[in-house]
Order: sequence, then structure tokens, then C-alpha cells
Amino acid sequence: METPADIAKLQKERWARQAEYVRERSAFYRGSRLTGRIDELADLPLTDKDALRADQRDHPPFGSYLAAAPESVSRIHRTSGSTGAAMNIALSAADARMFAEVGARAMRLSGLGPGHRVVHCLNYQLWMGGYTDHAMLEASGATVIPFGVGSSERLISVIRELNVTAMHCTPSYPAVLEAVIAEHYPGLKPRDLGLKLGLFGGEAGLDEPAFRARLKEVWGFAVRNANFGVSDVLTVMAGQTETSNDLHFVASDVLYPQIIAPDGQQKNWREGEAGELVLTHLARECQPLIRFRTGDQISITGATNGLTRFRVVGRIDDMVVVRGLNMFPAMVQGVVSQFRELSGEYRITLDRPPPYDCLPLEAELDESADPNGVAVALEAASSASLAEPRG
Repeated sequence: METPADIAKLQKERWARQAEYVRERSAFYRGSRLTGRIDELADLPLTDKDALRADQRDHPPFGSYLAAAPESVSRIHRTSGSTGAAMNIALSAADARMFAEVGARAMRLSGLGPGHRVVHCLNYQLWMGGYTDHAMLEASGATVIPFGVGSSERLISVIRELNVTAMHCTPSYPAVLEAVIAEHYPGLKPRDLGLKLGLFGGEAGLDEPAFRARLKEVWGFAVRNANFGVSDVLTVMAGQTETSNDLHFVASDVLYPQIIAPDGQQKNWREGEAGELVLTHLARECQPLIRFRTGDQISITGATNGLTRFRVVGRIDDMVVVRGLNMFPAMVQGVVSQFRELSGEYRITLDRPPPYDCLPLEAELDESADPNGVAVALEAASSASLAEPRG
């Protein structure tokens, strides 16, 4: 797909087939007016996580939106349930191949490929980030070491003995390893391990410049947010490159992306627009979704070589309106991280219903900081920074 026209043509063709498939096989969407015309997608109802959760409860274990025959299910995963009841995710063999290949595109964009030895440090127990991400890493052409979670002291030995060049984990895990190195490997510095590439996902905060800069300084590797995805839809659909910290959407052949305003109205998918990311499967056998609300507020920043670039502003359910402005925790983190005297940890406690004219913020001092004058400086900077509208 070399041009936007190529992508649009493929999406149109695939949606016509997918709409027919869903209309015939998915009881969940049987009442929807699926015409097979992609320009009419915006007229269809939105699907949200609560509806899917209720459907799985009423039609266990996969919900009535399971479009393939139960015997076609090749792999079963389960979400963590951090925002509600855990969800069962079914993949056919074709779904699993598609998940691996699209994810591999993001990994290759981020710099992973043949010649790399990558240690995979995510939970293999039912979570999509375990085995499905493992398959994605293999599809990139890299050599994969399936380490999982725990046994951090042993991990340091594995990295050294096998000459590992890349690590795939959550952004918070390097801090755990730093403590292990300090305790069990006196004289060894994290950057002495020789890792060239840090591939991260599964947690917020990586796009905070101060946090990213610290990771690069301490570990000596290139830092990539390589793992943006939505478990119900596609585990990895976007990643970063060495030239841009924007996320590049690499799934246009299997997903149709849209953005909507808070009232649900369709917005244009173009540079400068912002809204909640909504996704429709163009190629999914087991649990195809139509206009699924991801809950992620994104801002479209441009396009490179046909790939839309965007940034995640925050979660819709984390948004707070302050003095008429939409505020997200990431904005607060951006202010807090400006102060070397602070550890980067903070807490916002909303103990009354809106409206809000300020955010009650508690920030943790760094162990080496002098507390004198920090609170006054933070209050002044926070008031100045948060008074500016940001998307």
C-alpha cells in the first residue's frame, strides 16, 4: 500500500466482505444496518466495553459477537479486568497470524529485526502481551528469549550470557532491574549490559520527555513506545520510529480508524484533529467489532509514507474538566516532571463532584531534594502551565 488511495481502495473492498460476514454470523450485530459501504460506517451505532462485558456475561464464554464457530477458536486469552470483569478473547488461526504480522510492523518500525536478540518480559499467563506479543516479536525476524515476569536477578545473567540486544517490557520494569543490579551486581551499571533497544508498552508515561531521557541515560539504549494496542481489537497497531516520538498507525489494512467528539459525533481523520479513537475490524474472524470505542483520546499529528501519526492525550475516563478545559493526568505529569526535586510520583484526589476550578495535587519529593521552596515553585509553575488550553 504505497498511497492513501491504495489504502482507501483496500479498506473499501475488505469492509464490503467483512460486513457481509458479520451480518451473517454475528448475533450481536444482527440488528445493525450493515450495508457494506464504508462511507456509511459513521451512521452505525458505537460499541463499548460495557456492552461487550454484558454480552459475555449473558452468552459465555465469548459473547454472541463470536462470529466464527467455537471449534475454529485456535487461542484463548483473557484481559486483566483492571477496569471491570475480565474479558475472554478468542483468536482463530488467521486472527493469530494477523495479530503477529501487524504487531511485527510496529516492531520493525521501532528498529527490531534480524540480528537482534530480544528478551520478552511480559506475563505469559493468559494475558495478550505474553504469547501473542511473543509471536509478534518472532515475526519481526528477531531472535526471541521468552523470559516472562519474575526472577529479575536471573534475567540480568541471561542478558549478559546470551548477548541480548533488546528488551520488551513495561516502562516501569527497568526501575525494578536497576534495584536488582545495585543489590546483586556491585559495580555493574545498567548501560554496561549492552542493550541497544528498549521496546515498551502496557503502561502510560513513556512519552514524558524527562522519563524517556532518564531511561536513555541510565540504560544507554534507544527508547521506543512500540506497543500501542487495544486487547479487544488488536494487541499492537502502532509504534514509534527513530525519527519521531509520534505513534505510527500500521493497521490500516485490517482496521478502519475513526475519531469522535465527546457527544459521539464523527470528526475528520486528518492532521490537527483530536478525539476518541474508534476502531472497526476489516479482517477478524472470531470476535469482529464495529465502531468500538477505545477510550483513548488521541491527536492526529500528520502522516509519513502513508502512515498516520498520532499521540495519545489520555484516557477518556481519566478526563477532568477544570475551568472549562479538558485536563488529563498526562498534562499534570508533564508539569511535575519539570522539577528535578520531585520523584515523578504524584496524586490527584477529587473528593467532591464537579465543577472544579483547580486540581488538588500532591507530589512526592525526590530522596535527595531540599524541600525548602519546592512547594512554592511547583504551585507557581503548575498554575501557569495548566492555565493554557491543550487540545
